[in-house]
Amino acid sequence: MQTYLFLLAAVAFETFGSSCLQASRQFTRLWPSLGVIAGFAGAFWFFSLVLRDLPLGVTYAMWSGIGIVLITGSGWLLFGQRLDLAGMLGIGLIIAGILVINLFSSTATH
Repeated sequence: MQTYLFLLAAVAFETFGSSCLQASRQFTRLWPSLGVIAGFAGAFWFFSLVLRDLPLGVTYAMWSGIGIVLITGSGWLLFGQRLDLAGMLGIGLIIAGILVINLFSSTATH
């Protein structure tokens, strides 16, 4: 359970860092630029903790899938970015893939 909390923390830090990257305007704004550094440093630290217990491929698939969903929400909430129907269907498929890995794959448990 703790491993999955570390994974969620890694994704949260990555989402924060990616949102700051958008807000930094190509690193021309100080505070968002520092947020990028802090966000990705936290993300990789927590990701390294997850890799003690779960295999790299499955972990990276879950991290990137959950991250895509969260950063899409962040883009919508913070920056007014929208998805069309195809984008929403794609996000739905990503969520379905994460569920398949976690519910049916023995690889996800080690």
